[in-house]
Amino acid sequence: MATIKIKQVRSAINRPKDQKATLIALGFKKLNQTVEKDDTPQIMGMIKKVSHLVEIVK
Repeated sequence: MATIKIKQVRSAINRPKDQKATLIALGFKKLNQTVEKDDTPQIMGMIKKVSHLVEIVK
């Protein structure tokens, strides 16, 4: 299965609880951290929800 690398580029401070929970579910613990996840529809939906806080790294 293909994987996707995601980097958190903006802080979760002053964000709604559901967005903070989504970042934690994606595996982020701190700013500028990069995580690698499987490219599934569920993960893509999570990325779309916090797209203003993360970016996809090539």
